[in-house]
Amino acid sequence: MTENRYSAADIKVLDFIEHIRRRPGMYFSVGPDNPALATHVLHHVLGSALHPDARLAPDHTLRVSAEISANLAFAVTDDQAGPTDSQGMPALGYYDSLLGPDRLWSAAAAALSHRAVVEVWRDGRGLRQVLAAMRPETAPKQFEPPHGSGTRVAFELDPDYFSPLAAISSDLGSLDLHRPHCAEGGGSGHVVIRDLRTGAIPAEWHYS
Repeated sequence: MTENRYSAADIKVLDFIEHIRRRPGMYFSVGPDNPALATHVLHHVLGSALHPDARLAPDHTLRVSAEISANLAFAVTDDQAGPTDSQGMPALGYYDSLLGPDRLWSAAAAALSHRAVVEVWRDGRGLRQVLAAMRPETAPKQFEPPHGSGTRVAFELDPDYFSPLAAISSDLGSLDLHRPHCAEGGGSGHVVIRDLRTGAIPAEWHYS
């Protein structure tokens, strides 16, 4: 009888980006060859906005807007700036980016993106950073922010990674943004999706 024996040399540790790109189904439920993957990415990012990491906000409290600008491009804005560092500036997360574990699904979506632009602001101060497949192309740079607090991430999903037929669905009316076993409801949070691909009058969906 031959025994299979493994050593440390047989084990390959994948970094976060490589793990997401090799196994997107673990994060977004479908694989890279599935044309629905782009819709699933949008779905999971918005679902995490209604059910964020507890360090970011309680469930059903974030006010979120999403704009779909192309078949593989969308931006999501919410009213929370997330953790800060000792100087009161947005804390850095994965690969010294402005996306940390409190925004896991946005970070995973950035890993599947050719380009992502992250903006975080609070108390009149804002930082902007450009990412390529979640790795920073630039250090965070200051910009003139809107009023209040918030985070905006604009994703350009990688066309070389996604199926040639991949596109965010144009019919999002039945999208269910709630997590399994979610019993919450009636909170102050809501999600608005606008599809700018439809011309002068965007298609619009509201969720809470």
